[in-house]
Amino acid sequence: MNMKRKVAFRKKRQNRLGMFYVIVVVGTLCVVILVSMVKLNKKQKAYIEREEELMEQISQEEERTKELIEYEKYTKTTKYVEEVAKDRLGLVYGDEIIFQSEEE
Repeated sequence: MNMKRKVAFRKKRQNRLGMFYVIVVVGTLCVVILVSMVKLNKKQKAYIEREEELMEQISQEEERTKELIEYEKYTKTTKYVEEVAKDRLGLVYGDEIIFQSEEE
């Protein structure tokens, strides 16, 4: 009978040790998963911020595109051509009178 008790005691001890190992492994997995979740949440927040920045840049560029289209339309008008001719080239109409300051 003494042998049976020793065998039963060993089995209980092995069961406890096995359960301890299982608990350690499961606990380690939980910690690893928790750390991974925290890292992924940080990445997700960074990606969301980046996405917002990019969306803002897109809207700014779309606004700039509209302005450029309007400017392109303006450059095709005669008013623009007249302004460039007067400002940059110094051209005037034949019936215009030009006044120059004495400083020049």
